[in-house]
Parts: sequence; C-alpha cells; structure tokens
Amino acid sequence: MKVRKGDKVKVIYGKDKGREGVVEKVYRKARKVLIPGINLYKKHVKKSEQFPQGGVVEIPRPLDVSKVMLICPKCKKTTRVGYKVVDNKKFRVCKKCKSTI
Repeated sequence: MKVRKGDKVKVIYGKDKGREGVVEKVYRKARKVLIPGINLYKKHVKKSEQFPQGGVVEIPRPLDVSKVMLICPKCKKTTRVGYKVVDNKKFRVCKKCKSTI
C-alpha cells in the first residue's frame, strides 16, 4: 500500500471530501486507513467504566485507501506515489516534484 502511518492525506471522495488529516493506523488486509476526526459516526454506548455517563459517542471509522490522496511533504500538493529502487532499497517518490517521501 502506498499510504503509511504518519502520512498527511486529503480525502478526495465522500462526505468528508476536501478535509486533511494524518493517518493513525493502516489496515493492510482490508485496504483501509484510520484518520482521527474524519469519517466520524455516532455510536450509542451503555454505561461502563470507560463511559460512566453512557449516551452517544462519535467514533472515527476506517476509510478506504482509494478515497484518500497523499500530500507530498516537500511541495505540499496532493500527489500520486511512484517507487524508485536505489542500492536494493525501495523509496516512495512524489510524481509531481520527483522528491522522495
């Protein structure tokens, strides 16, 4: 997958289109990413030790990786990701400014 934990991404499709965030967790098998504050859904929670009041809580749900686009740390634009192999090491490359990510 071309998106990793800690990458800054922009949502390009769905109800949160245009919003930006940092990837908190990557689910490789499901091809999803978790971005805090984006793709929030309400969940009704019973009283417990974690939630002594109970009630309605907003939780972020994982978002499909095809709905987000990486923001290059150098040129600050949304970009596709390419790869370059140098000395048997694989690096991600920004397709717009050709810098390594």
